[in-house]
Amino acid sequence: MGQGPGSAERFCDLGSSLDVGALFVQPGNWENFTHPSFLLCTAFLCEKGFDTQHLLAHRRPQKSFFETLIRSLIILCVAIAVVLSSISICDGRWLFARGQLFGLWHFCTVSNDSVLKCVTDLSLAQVEGLSVGVIPIRSMVSFAVVVAIFGLELLMVSQVCDDANARRKWAMGSVLILISFLLSATGVLSFSILVKDHLTFTGFTLTYWCEFIAAFLFFLNGISGLHINSLTHLRNGVGKI
Repeated sequence: MGQGPGSAERFCDLGSSLDVGALFVQPGNWENFTHPSFLLCTAFLCEKGFDTQHLLAHRRPQKSFFETLIRSLIILCVAIAVVLSSISICDGRWLFARGQLFGLWHFCTVSNDSVLKCVTDLSLAQVEGLSVGVIPIRSMVSFAVVVAIFGLELLMVSQVCDDANARRKWAMGSVLILISFLLSATGVLSFSILVKDHLTFTGFTLTYWCEFIAAFLFFLNGISGLHINSLTHLRNGVGKI
């Protein structure tokens, strides 16, 4: 009788205030259930109700301003740590003691006329195990930067693409940042052990402290990233119910 989806939508719009429960309990209204428009309206409302429930079930809860700020600060600090570690590794001169400069790539001496003479043969430093031990140290601190860059990328992607896997990406990024801390800290500690006979607190160069601070930032932000992820786990779980 010319009844279609369009007429059903018009019928539902006009009868949006219809009390369906009242139709069931009033005996005189039983004939309304056989009306084609009523049947189409019922199907239309059921479909819209299903879509609404489906959207509500998959809707992610909105992040608070404080949570967004903390996550942004974590990303910023990790980026700063990557820059500091990269500068420290590229320069590589970490200790100055007794007119000698010990580093990852060069061994330098200062002559009487204040001219810095550097060589790549670390065996000339006459420090036992330095020329061999510095090789894995270079690898560890360099690989720490690479891992940190991948971790930083996951952290940023998890915030830009706020999908169902955002929380998992954030957790993976935080774990990679902690791995970077382990590699950086191991490299810094190993270098200190190799040159222990020449260690002085004032002998550490600025680039050494850059690597030290970078390792500390990796640890702090990796732990903070996992912690804030665990704090928001319950809220995300409630939002999916």
